[in-house]
Amino acid sequence: MTHTKILIGQIVLSLLLVLAAIWGATQWAAHALGYQAALGAPWFFSDGLPVYKPWRLFQWWYAYEAYAPEVFSQAGLIAASGGFMATLAAIAGSVLRARHSKFVTTYGSARWAKPVDVQKAGLQIRSGVMLGLYRNRYLRHDGPEHVLAFAPTRSGKGVGLVVPTLLEWRGGAIIHDIKGENWSLTSRWRSTFTRCIRFDPTDMTTPRFNPLMEVRRGEHEVRDVQNIADILVDPEGSLERRNHWDRTAHALLTGSILHVLYAEEDKTLAGVARLLSDPARSSEDVLQAMLATNHVGTNAAPDAHPVVAQVARELLNKSDNERSGVLSTAMSFLSLYRDPVIARATGASDWRIEDLVDPERPVSLYLVVPPSDISRTKPLIRLILNQVGRRLTEALPAQDAKRTPLLMMLDEFPALGRLDFFETTLAFMAGYGVRAFLIAQSLNQIDKAYGVNNSILDNCHVRVTFATNDERTAKRISDALGTATEQRAQRNYAGHRLAPWLSHVMVSRQETSRPLMTPGEVMQLPASSEIVMVSGAPPVKAQKLRYYMDANFTTRVGEAENSERADSEAPSSSEWNGCVPDICEDLVPDDGPERSRRASSGDREIQRTVSDANDASRTAEPDNDASVSDDADDNSGDETIDPSALRRAFGLDLADDDTLPGL
Repeated sequence: MTHTKILIGQIVLSLLLVLAAIWGATQWAAHALGYQAALGAPWFFSDGLPVYKPWRLFQWWYAYEAYAPEVFSQAGLIAASGGFMATLAAIAGSVLRARHSKFVTTYGSARWAKPVDVQKAGLQIRSGVMLGLYRNRYLRHDGPEHVLAFAPTRSGKGVGLVVPTLLEWRGGAIIHDIKGENWSLTSRWRSTFTRCIRFDPTDMTTPRFNPLMEVRRGEHEVRDVQNIADILVDPEGSLERRNHWDRTAHALLTGSILHVLYAEEDKTLAGVARLLSDPARSSEDVLQAMLATNHVGTNAAPDAHPVVAQVARELLNKSDNERSGVLSTAMSFLSLYRDPVIARATGASDWRIEDLVDPERPVSLYLVVPPSDISRTKPLIRLILNQVGRRLTEALPAQDAKRTPLLMMLDEFPALGRLDFFETTLAFMAGYGVRAFLIAQSLNQIDKAYGVNNSILDNCHVRVTFATNDERTAKRISDALGTATEQRAQRNYAGHRLAPWLSHVMVSRQETSRPLMTPGEVMQLPASSEIVMVSGAPPVKAQKLRYYMDANFTTRVGEAENSERADSEAPSSSEWNGCVPDICEDLVPDDGPERSRRASSGDREIQRTVSDANDASRTAEPDNDASVSDDADDNSGDETIDPSALRRAFGLDLADDDTLPGL
């Protein structure tokens, strides 16, 4: 509503109030005088009562005041009340115009949230993730949307957001706990209703998790294995496009993992590394063994796994140099699992992904990694998060009604590198009962990991920010808060300088635009303040929460007394257990049957058949002293065994001194 409309309404309302008071006084006087005929003819009748014109009161007052002075005195007071009410209306209109001038929206309508706005945004509820304080009341968010918090280090993210949320959230949770502080503070209370697991791959006693045991045998096995290979070939999360070596290494890892699951005793990533770098066998021997293994057939009709066979044949068809490059690339992705501590942590599964959303007793999984091993163990943590995200977004909650909500509390999540799957599934992850609470030091940290055109902020409904130290982050926060319109008054004075009063004062108002908070003001935000931005609602200027200053949280703080340890006696339960088929001679390819059998047995000696062929070759050789007649029969040389043909037939290596000596 413009100022002109408010002024017109103010005038009209004042006139109506005056008219109503006079008319009311006229009707009251007529009633007090008994509607006598001397009052004149009424204007009209309403429900049998005569209604007179408003101004007749003044005519009667002039003519009959001497006969009824008290009646007209009271009628005059009633009429005068209209002027009093009109004055109040004029004052109210002036105040309204003055207040309206403060909320002009010519250049923008940004403003801070009021209590009613906070209530409408659904932030003052009794459960959910903790966001802060507003007028000494908790700010919580319990919707399916994701939350993003960005603030510099040592600014209170942990004590104000992470710990209070973990001491409030009652569902399953995955906590990226770099220093183990969250485990020490929240595991005791969470262990009362969830199964708390502290997974530290650098600890020999940690509960184990084997990523390969999450591969479902059957129609999903290739997809699950390829998802594992996707993370293995991009351990740092910085690979934007795969080159030739990455693609071929991905194929080799896919086939090798499937072969290990079907044919090897050690069904782990360490077992895959051991298969590809077996000191007792060459790479060709391993590939020949993969071709000759009965993966999916029966004893009567043996058959190798088609993916394994295709990968092995593809590698065998390559030159030695290229095959060596592919193998070395694949092994570089498995170097982490050569560590015996990591190999033990991934040697079996003491917990499964389905346990995280178990309705009766969900899991609180703390991914604890010492700061000194963050970079080294990043591929394993990325692999676990990738598997959890993919597995829990396959079936809708309506199809899996027993699932409990899961919170992914990822502190310093940009340190994990770019998780392509996580970025894409963040848009629909909430529909599967999985919500994310992401914490970063700045928006630039997110841009560095996911690129400038990332969709992390787009998919986070709630954003919490503290005072930042980065100018670009402060600029983006200022832009996100919006632009407000201000009115500035300019006064001009006219008159003599020595006059006792000014003869003329002119005030002009000008509307200008201003950010709700400038970048400098964002960087200078008080240490006790924070900003909560909710989509579709004005931003909230709130106060930080400190769990150690709140008795509701201090009574829950503590570390779980009986934390789970690795159960070395119990093997992980999986449908892959006991699946170790033998090599079938019928599947041995024609280009290397003896090599395949030697690869399966690990025997590096020359086969007896090769020795027999050697003896035959020596017997067939002509005597060096014998003369050869020019008339000798040309067909006589057919009985002599050509050593080069023999080498091609049996795949012999001339570099070995024991191979057919004398040739």
